[in-house]
Amino acid sequence: MSEHFVGKYEAEIKFILPNSDTFLAQLTQDNVEVFTVNNHEVDDFFDYPDNPLATQNISMSVREMTPSGIKLWIVKGPSSSECKAIDIADCQHVKNMLTTLGYQCYLTLAKQRSIYFLDDIHITIDYLEGIGWFAEFAIMTDDESELNNLYIKLLSTAEKYGFNEDLIETRSYKQVYLECMAK
Repeated sequence: MSEHFVGKYEAEIKFILPNSDTFLAQLTQDNVEVFTVNNHEVDDFFDYPDNPLATQNISMSVREMTPSGIKLWIVKGPSSSECKAIDIADCQHVKNMLTTLGYQCYLTLAKQRSIYFLDDIHITIDYLEGIGWFAEFAIMTDDESELNNLYIKLLSTAEKYGFNEDLIETRSYKQVYLECMAK
């Protein structure tokens, strides 16, 4: 996996993306490095039946991306910037192990995802069916004290592409999805 995804903490800003084609054209003009394009990503979220992970603001998922073949076990939290992920060889095997340990899959979330690199920033364009388009600007680090400066850098970069604070989406995709499904 790319060095872009190495670190204990993730500085990330997610935006509602008004026009994915325009944004992609802008990225292409800036000669971004392509990591994955139009992958189908499936995240299976796990917790115990009484939700102790969610209570601690921890999210655990198993992610599979096709056709790239990327498979990850991801734990986010308890702070909003903490993100740990490891490559795995077999998603189904890991999901079976979690089930054996008493965890239950309580949500499966699918999206279309493309990832681009602009210097040390990874830019993700996501589409959640029935919900809409989003763009994420992110940088991973092991130094928690760098997070504030990295957020400033991400916002400055995003503003060059026409994003502003009014377009920031503070909810996770899981929260967005669950709120849309509850309506």
